[in-house]
Amino acid sequence: MPWALLLSLLLLASCRKAPTPPPTHAYVDAKLCAGCHAEIAKNYSRSGMAQAFYKATPDRMQRENWTKGNEFYHAPSERYYRMSAREGKYFLRRWQKGPAGAEENVLEAEIHYVMGSGNAARSYLHRTPQGRLAELPVAWYAEKGGYFAMSPGYDRPDHQGFRRKISTDCMFCHNAYPANRDVTPASEPLFAEKLPEGIDCQRCHGPGRAHVEAATANQKDAARAAIVNPARLSADRSFEVCMQCHLETTSLPLPNSLVRFGRGAFSYDVGKPLSDFLLHFDHGEGRKDKFEIVSSVYRLRQSACFLKSGKMQCTTCHDAHRPAREDMARIQKACQQCHSGSLQHAKGGGCASCHMPKRRTEDVVHASVTDHKIQRKPELAKPMAELKERHERPGDGYSGEVVLYPSRTASGEEELYLALAQVVQRSNLKPGIARLEKMPLKDARSVFGLAQAYAVDGQHEKAVATYRTALALDPQFVPAMRNLGELLHATGKPLETVPVLERAKTLAPENASVAMILGQAYRDAGRLDDALSSLRKAVELDPDFAEAHNSLGLVLMEKNDTAGAMAALREALRHRPDFADARSNLGNAFAVSGQLDEAINQHKAAIRLAPDSASAHFNYAAALMGAQRFADAEKEMEATVRLRPNHAEAQEALGSIAASRGGWLIAIRRYEAALKAKPNFDRALLGMGSALAATGNGTGAREYLRKAAAAGNADVRREAEEVLRMLSASEPRR
Repeated sequence: MPWALLLSLLLLASCRKAPTPPPTHAYVDAKLCAGCHAEIAKNYSRSGMAQAFYKATPDRMQRENWTKGNEFYHAPSERYYRMSAREGKYFLRRWQKGPAGAEENVLEAEIHYVMGSGNAARSYLHRTPQGRLAELPVAWYAEKGGYFAMSPGYDRPDHQGFRRKISTDCMFCHNAYPANRDVTPASEPLFAEKLPEGIDCQRCHGPGRAHVEAATANQKDAARAAIVNPARLSADRSFEVCMQCHLETTSLPLPNSLVRFGRGAFSYDVGKPLSDFLLHFDHGEGRKDKFEIVSSVYRLRQSACFLKSGKMQCTTCHDAHRPAREDMARIQKACQQCHSGSLQHAKGGGCASCHMPKRRTEDVVHASVTDHKIQRKPELAKPMAELKERHERPGDGYSGEVVLYPSRTASGEEELYLALAQVVQRSNLKPGIARLEKMPLKDARSVFGLAQAYAVDGQHEKAVATYRTALALDPQFVPAMRNLGELLHATGKPLETVPVLERAKTLAPENASVAMILGQAYRDAGRLDDALSSLRKAVELDPDFAEAHNSLGLVLMEKNDTAGAMAALREALRHRPDFADARSNLGNAFAVSGQLDEAINQHKAAIRLAPDSASAHFNYAAALMGAQRFADAEKEMEATVRLRPNHAEAQEALGSIAASRGGWLIAIRRYEAALKAKPNFDRALLGMGSALAATGNGTGAREYLRKAAAAGNADVRREAEEVLRMLSASEPRR
């Protein structure tokens, strides 16, 4: 996912009411299947599907080398990694090197689960004490004899580290259904400690309890009727059994699919239309020829063999109960059905080796898989050539129409999902908004989608009004409350923010995001004790929540607990080393404690991470001023106002620097800019008054000095009164 939360995740997690999954009692432990189907179960246990998810135990972790080639440096993010094994357990350790070479931001997590059979790759998962599953930043790849490298999507400076949570989307295709089937789609669920291990029989054959009970009672006809045999389904329904997991139009922001409202994340019913559960989408023109890690069905459907035969299935070439590597004879037989006269040139590798070659995938660049687009001549001369990882975020990748897949005219009900698909990952934002505005949106979830689109598009007033409309339709709709509160907070309305988020907290007391934003709103409203309590609750609910640790550090600073603030900010950086705001805030904490050299180091690091951050440049400038490095400070203040001309504090600081040199006219212009951005800025009022007085404009000076003397800041008031006395003393007596 799942960088931070994508807009689509928020949309799809929006259903408050529990969806209706297949009844829990309908499923059984898949081991029971082996009682009657021992040979099939034995063969299937060797397949990639059966080994798609499992615990990290010594008998399953023997392909990796945990003592050699297990440490490397990732230059883009400046982080070191080491894989290790201790007492039958497996760990990933990450660290950075600080200014003096010492290790910092050290984080180690145990590997509890593995996702992926290892035929191409294995991803490692950590389960938090709260029950979240997080993907770790290092994976194992089977190529070149096997090696460790960054996980897919991680070969970038600002990757998610240990914070990429496993959503229901991931678990849906990599495992049997977990016990908590009634979770909302694409949410970040809490997983029970005991999870299934691998895709089981019931993912393709449906719930098995009734079948087992009938078979046990020797009711053969009832047993046959109680289970789904994909071979007896229609061609479309049979194909969809594979498509539920093997069809992904793209892994990059689009979206690939949307689960229908009211459907649980694990509620697909084998044998029923897949489109009753979810709808797939594709790029418009210009991006059809993708080759990604889960593109087998997408590519197969582009093949002339598939299009002309009218009857090809995945099972035409594959026996789902066996490892795919054992299907060569079956593939040859399938080819002979139409090409019996063209097999004389086939070499030892068979048809597939030439007409379905392995290729490096565009989204998992350390892996290669079979290209299922059957071609007379391969598209690429060097299908295994190294690729650079592609990075796209919602809004900065594909921009254009999102269409239904397979291509068709949308039905009335599908029109809503198609309109939402334009906006949830920003592929076609403004046209999508226009389409949604024309629709009679009567459901809180669809209204919520339009509100999100407004917010992303910068139409904040419309977003606020539309979130309120969603809440009028469903007063207990927590995602709308959370997003409304966040938007009110971001637009500087703490008094409106707090009641909304307090209501959300009451309804969702375990939601760490709500607790964090509420804590920020309390801080803005001056309720520091409440802010402290809410933010501590947020980090208790999610100890990996870097943003909550950062906000906690700011509140502790305001309460003059510098040591506590430093600890919180260091914890934020431990979980997110590229967090420029936390790095800059830590620099401020060092400055307050008088450690100016360390403060300057932290600020320089923050600017390296976020060179376009006005606040990082300003904080660095403030530390430089404290260190009496005024020339350097002036450059950083100038950088601040270049990035944000209405930065009142930076403009005031530049005015003060100019005034210290006797550049009164320059100082006046700077103070004017500061007061334009912040009309009651007491230090700018004082500076303007003093500068006007120095230029002989006593009348103008008094106006500003009197306003400064009325300010709440005692130091500013004292200085303003002193300048006023000096002005009075300098006037000629009458």
